[in-house]
Amino acid sequence: MAKQTLVVVESPTKAKTIRKFLPKHYVVEASMGHVRDLPQSAADIPEKLKKEEWAKIGINVEQDFEPIYVVPKGKSKIIQDLKKKLANADELYLATDEDREGESISWHLLQLLKPKVPVKRMVFHEITKSAIEHALTDTRDVDLRLVRAQETRRILDRLVGYTVSPLIWKKIAFGLSAGRVQSAGLRMIAQRERERMAFKKASYWDLIAGLEKDKTPFQARSIEVSGKRLATGKDFDETTGKLKGDKALLILDEKRATQLKDTLKSAPFKVLSVEEKEFSSRPAIPFITSTLQQEANRKLGWGARDAMRVAQSLYEQGFITYMRTDSPSLSQEAIKGARAAVIALYGKEYLSHEPRQFASKNKGAQEAHEAIRPAGGDFKTPQDTGLSGREFALYDLIWKRTVSCQMVEAKKLSVTAKIEAKAGGDSILFSASGNRILFPGFLRAYVEGSDDPDAALEDQEVVLPAMKIGDLCNVRKLEAQDHETKPPARFTEASLVQGLEKEGIGRPSTYASIIDTILDRGYVRKVGNALVPTFTGMAVIQLLERHFENLVDYKFTSGMEKSLDDIAEGKQESIPYLKQFFLGKEGLSEQVKAQDKKIKPEESRTIDLPSLKGIDVKIGRYGAYLVKMGGKANDEVHATIPDDIAPADLTEAQAEDLLIASEKGPEPIGTDPTTGQSIYCLTGRFGPYVQLGEVTDEAPKPRRASLTKGLDPKNVPLDVALKLLSLPRVLGNHPETGKPISANLGRFGPYVVHEKDFRSLKKDDDVYTVSLERGLELLKEEKKGRRGALVLKEIGKHPDDQSPVQVMSGKYGAYVNWGKVNATLPEGTQIEAMTLDQAVALLKEREGKPKAKKRRS
Repeated sequence: MAKQTLVVVESPTKAKTIRKFLPKHYVVEASMGHVRDLPQSAADIPEKLKKEEWAKIGINVEQDFEPIYVVPKGKSKIIQDLKKKLANADELYLATDEDREGESISWHLLQLLKPKVPVKRMVFHEITKSAIEHALTDTRDVDLRLVRAQETRRILDRLVGYTVSPLIWKKIAFGLSAGRVQSAGLRMIAQRERERMAFKKASYWDLIAGLEKDKTPFQARSIEVSGKRLATGKDFDETTGKLKGDKALLILDEKRATQLKDTLKSAPFKVLSVEEKEFSSRPAIPFITSTLQQEANRKLGWGARDAMRVAQSLYEQGFITYMRTDSPSLSQEAIKGARAAVIALYGKEYLSHEPRQFASKNKGAQEAHEAIRPAGGDFKTPQDTGLSGREFALYDLIWKRTVSCQMVEAKKLSVTAKIEAKAGGDSILFSASGNRILFPGFLRAYVEGSDDPDAALEDQEVVLPAMKIGDLCNVRKLEAQDHETKPPARFTEASLVQGLEKEGIGRPSTYASIIDTILDRGYVRKVGNALVPTFTGMAVIQLLERHFENLVDYKFTSGMEKSLDDIAEGKQESIPYLKQFFLGKEGLSEQVKAQDKKIKPEESRTIDLPSLKGIDVKIGRYGAYLVKMGGKANDEVHATIPDDIAPADLTEAQAEDLLIASEKGPEPIGTDPTTGQSIYCLTGRFGPYVQLGEVTDEAPKPRRASLTKGLDPKNVPLDVALKLLSLPRVLGNHPETGKPISANLGRFGPYVVHEKDFRSLKKDDDVYTVSLERGLELLKEEKKGRRGALVLKEIGKHPDDQSPVQVMSGKYGAYVNWGKVNATLPEGTQIEAMTLDQAVALLKEREGKPKAKKRRS
């Protein structure tokens, strides 16, 4: 039998793309991501090591931090298959990704496969014919420095997580945890929330004049009154609500602003000056990982994880270069490709005079990596790729950003006119600003934050009429306008990634996982695009700040990243670094022992909220609650804080209302005419709800229904409460199973359900009137998940019953779902590349295992 060359990559999609560019005797196989990892549970620890104390964390801290590596579930068969292929090969090429994680996967493959044939490490940053051919002739050995840096990162994360987390369980609540990099990210979000708590609102007024010159309308805003500059939002201190410093500014109130408006009604508006200024703006630099995630969030509304998942699919299909990079530099091939695209699509007048090259401002940037750009030297236009949906949208973004960076600057003209109006002894100075695009340059291809460059060009222009000194303007409208200063905006995924990058926290491969982790742990929730810390998240970060300050210190965390970079470059040894970090006099191990004795659980469970006087916020088993002394018997009064109230939004008045309602006990809003039982409006962890009757031994779970949006919990009409309590409604029995189909309201809106199979009602459906026929129609539709059970990929129909097989995103990671059978995906599995055969194999393996028993508290 003729010998073959075995090439191993991470995913089937990548394998399929590379296979096209290799000779026939090359066999390309996928490892399906990571093939070895630290133990995920006690069951994974080898039997001979289970008695060792250090084995609990999967790292022998007594023997140079030697990790315990195990093959994850589902990967043994893949390794066996690779060994069989290797037996018929005379050469092994390891073609995993070029970053530290990819290098680590190659090293682990070597440890498991134990090849007796020559081994070559093959690296490339794009999957094109020329790149693959070049990589075949320019191979190297596995870089053990990169492997050691990745291993050190993994060990650091495990040491922090497995030593600090148990302490948080003891001092706050079971199940909470701390992460090395995630905790610093959480601190950023918590600090912003504290800034919002400390914020003091300020109000001010000004005048807006709707003017006209030569039949062209425009707007001007007041900036001075009798030589005194008017205060604007930037002049106020956020923590006091007063003017910064001793600025001699004028603050207009409503009375004075209205008075000025009235006196100016018949006053002439005369042009005092007109200033024109030409300026240029340069195109944005090509994408790196962080800027791609930020722009995908702003333009496409995607989270960091979604952006990376789609980018990985584009890379593995050969459409873009490698998507984890911190270098914006472009190869000569890329520069030529971008400049050729500019000439072909926009003309030579849009081409920059000299080729542009870009360097990273980040000292740790790996300049050997390229920016994220279209693959190859001949950039396919988005329309020529055959892509659709999310892949098309992201490729379009990358293509435009790359091409625009080689285009000429946009030339603009700004115009500022100062206009004076005098009346009643006052002289009010107004300012009108406009700008015109003289030559669009790169804006013809790409405008940051905009989907449509042509529409964005129009939005950027504010045209003022031609004016000269002494001209008079007609007044069309004059109004006094009030303003309030705004608290600092909460982080979005885009701005958090920007903040992490600025502080040097994390690396391109970690931004998405940082955000995912703090969301999944319940430390942060998303409200629209905003990342809002929960009370639990605030409690965790408060404990870490007080007792493990270095773990959440930005400079310390950034310094750890720098040390990992030094290990990757051979400038630092990993073992001495790990010993100092964990076993030193002030190392983490000693810190945990010392702080365990010092930390008082009651203090750790109490969150410091300066806005609440005499009221404590505590964390309990079921979430956050309020505590105040002074009930009827001068004892503690407790009240649950609804999950949808953010820490900075909880006012003293709200807290008092919750406590009063809790202390008084429920007061009925009326009586149910059918049962004669009282109906109450109560507030729980998930918000306000109505309840039929009281909780008793005979009826421990009385009928309840959440209030719909817009209802005031203090004033719920009896007829509305009765209507809410009419749910769930039984629509009838399913014709196939004979089991009931019900309609109800839930946390995520109205739905129908049949044997735990849920479907959301559509916009035009009414939960109180929806029919059995409509319910059956909805249940036939393919299921759409939510956060906690998000459908990541529709894989296909199961061969046994033709029902759908899907990859879902759950609380504990991605899993394959088929009806009532769920199978966890092995760590490192490439979701976009997963096939039906692979999914069915995982489900079959899961079916044969007994269900895990629930842990007793």
